[in-house]
Amino acid sequence: MGSTNPTQSAVRPVKPGSRAIPEETLLGRYRVLARRGAGGFGTVCTCWDTRLQRRVAIKRIPLLAAGDSTGISASTADEALAEARTACLLAHPNIVTVYDFETDGTYAYLVMEYVDGLNLAELLARVENGVLTHEECAHVLRSVAAALTYAHENGVLHLDIKPTNIMIDRQGTVKLADFGMATLASAAGYGGARGGTVGYMPPEQIQGLLVDERTDVFSLAVVTWQALTGRSPFASATPKGSLDAIVRGPKPPISKLDPSLAPEAETALLRALSPTAAERTSSVKEFARTMLPELGDGAEGAESLRELVDQSENDDPSLAATPSRLPAHVRLPWLAPALERAASAVCTFFAMHTILPAIPGTTDAFSLIGALVSAAACAAWPPIGSAIAGVALVVALATAHVTASSFPLALVTAAGLAVWWVTCGHTDHVSTAALLAPVCLNSPAAGVALAGYGMDPLPAAATGAAGALLSLLAGAAAAGGFSAQTTVAALVPILSSPATWAIVAGCAASALLASAIAMRGSVASGIVGQVVGAVSITLFWLLACRVESSGYWFGQILEGCGLAVFLSVFLCVETVLRGPLDEDQEGEDSDELSQ
Repeated sequence: MGSTNPTQSAVRPVKPGSRAIPEETLLGRYRVLARRGAGGFGTVCTCWDTRLQRRVAIKRIPLLAAGDSTGISASTADEALAEARTACLLAHPNIVTVYDFETDGTYAYLVMEYVDGLNLAELLARVENGVLTHEECAHVLRSVAAALTYAHENGVLHLDIKPTNIMIDRQGTVKLADFGMATLASAAGYGGARGGTVGYMPPEQIQGLLVDERTDVFSLAVVTWQALTGRSPFASATPKGSLDAIVRGPKPPISKLDPSLAPEAETALLRALSPTAAERTSSVKEFARTMLPELGDGAEGAESLRELVDQSENDDPSLAATPSRLPAHVRLPWLAPALERAASAVCTFFAMHTILPAIPGTTDAFSLIGALVSAAACAAWPPIGSAIAGVALVVALATAHVTASSFPLALVTAAGLAVWWVTCGHTDHVSTAALLAPVCLNSPAAGVALAGYGMDPLPAAATGAAGALLSLLAGAAAAGGFSAQTTVAALVPILSSPATWAIVAGCAASALLASAIAMRGSVASGIVGQVVGAVSITLFWLLACRVESSGYWFGQILEGCGLAVFLSVFLCVETVLRGPLDEDQEGEDSDELSQ
């Protein structure tokens, strides 16, 4: 995994300038749904695990290369990565579960449990005055203290406790995230002194001195103060400003901000916020044991937080995380590509099953096996299907019932198909289906919807026209036993009619319109493109009926237009399954971290 590009296309590769801008995928399997914000040294992405079909949260952290101007060495980065991997081993109900950890030398990726809820910062922003009740604060403090106590007993410091790293789910459960990431932040060159976040770090962490459990005690006390008062006591734009505020002590006193708070709780907070580590509360367990009796019933606070989070989630449906609410293209990302490959393989099979028996010396068994092998090759790489079918058609025209017209007709057909395949056919997975569907269904307009669905405008127009002409050629050839002389005799009156060229031009124009509208990228534009394409080809067919005199095209209007409309409806459903071509990646430029 580490040897591959961790950020890659979720769909097929696309050529420069193509409209099919794929969704972003991390580590080859995690489809990015949204970015919930940037922390002090990483971007947090909400992703869909396409393998295990579940939501996860991924923190992507940029790493500096060895020899960078910051002086960070590769060995320092390795040590930080080792600590992060140690944090992955922590298993506690109040700690966000870590599923995986990867690095590619440029970024580190921490794959974590997705918590269906809010972080404490988001919750404080939603409640009146940005404060929790004493009971709610008791539940948060008790939960975070339990998580930190367990981590400290296992030799792991957090070093970046702050509201955004404290998660509260819909059941009111509090979980602490990002264990071990502060040391990794230092290796990445962020935060100044062993990572952390300005305003929550104690002096020893700001100054790059030795840190221990008391460092986490200080940060937890800052978060508790903020939850009780709505203010971060040491917030500052710079580490020096925060350090000066710590030395002066929190102002104003918490007794003025929250007069109902017991004096014993204020004393416990001030001791935990001591600038000198030696005078500070020695452990998280001791700090919680002193504070909790003065804050009230934590169970009552848990129920209150559950209701707050649930209400906030319901008020903002975009935060909902139930997998069943995810669009089909996110829950089943393999379905749309599978249908595209299947359509190409089916078209290849029927085209080959029709053409191969006309080649001299072939048996029924050979024709069937050849068609199956061709379809299998097409399923592996869809563009190859049109090439195989084209070669088979050229060989059949050149060798079946050889006449003076055989080689010229085969040569013209080969040249036309080769130009189309080189310019259009080899770059797109639906090109084979769009070209061969008119042949298999004996309807010139059958490729319009497919070309408009999956190809860029100009290639779609070329494929719409090529499919229409190929269907006329293949139909005449099949009716005449692939005799070139008979085929040419049948084609001449058809191609001499202005109505025929109206149909061919209509296929090109309709595919062009459908693709150009779908190029906007959204599901709605894809559906509108299909509707416009179906209406357009119907109008062109009516135009052909008006200019012709034989009534040939009028006799096929119901079958031809009806089939085109049916395929457009089917591809509207496929468009929904495929999802947007270019989803709005919220916060796409947020890798330049703001905090």
